[in-house]
Amino acid sequence: MEIRGPVLLPARREDVALHTVDELTLVGELALPLDREPVATLVTLHPLPTAGGFMDSHILRKAAGRLPALADLAVLRFNTRGTTSPRGTSDGAFDGGANECFDVAAAMDFVRERGLPRPWLVGWSFGTELALKYGRDHDIEGVILLSPPLHRATADEVAAWAGDERRVVVLVPEFDDYLRPDEARERFASIPEATLIAVEGGKHLWVGETQTRRVLTEIVAAVAPDALPLPTEWDGDVVG
Repeated sequence: MEIRGPVLLPARREDVALHTVDELTLVGELALPLDREPVATLVTLHPLPTAGGFMDSHILRKAAGRLPALADLAVLRFNTRGTTSPRGTSDGAFDGGANECFDVAAAMDFVRERGLPRPWLVGWSFGTELALKYGRDHDIEGVILLSPPLHRATADEVAAWAGDERRVVVLVPEFDDYLRPDEARERFASIPEATLIAVEGGKHLWVGETQTRRVLTEIVAAVAPDALPLPTEWDGDVVG
């Protein structure tokens, strides 16, 4: 069968709870390869909750549905404070990216406690702001930024990544609603080491199977390149 849409490939999936230092509980899910240990970990940070972003935003849901099986990756998704999804509602209230620093820290604490290997922050839209603002505080291999708007991350916070050994990979859609490739090259010029990928035909929400596959391929290219090319067909069991 063709791998597309909301298909869930085999994985060990577990509902999890993350605990912040300001005593909130955040709801989430961890997806692991079915019968192997993961080679790396994606800690995903969802789009803006006040605009409908949550842990099930489609690229993140599809990463969790496919990449444990296709690339041996662990995928952690969670709702930031005050965000609701079918999994449930995280405690607290949206704070515009300020106290969400504690949410990122709770996720990284969980990764460390579970002994999950080689963590990367994968942010989408609002999630890229959290990755840029707070990722440097944590033991990660790098950040992958999908459709960064650069509304909340300041120029100084972006430039702070210059000279950092951890990778910065930026996927910018050609037709993004907020930041398109030419402006993105200017805004990220302060990080000479950053890899900026302009995605022809791409849009902010990465709608459609072609864009989904491109995003997942670029994530795997950064984190686990030996798994490429990602299969587009699956012969085994699926869920949904």
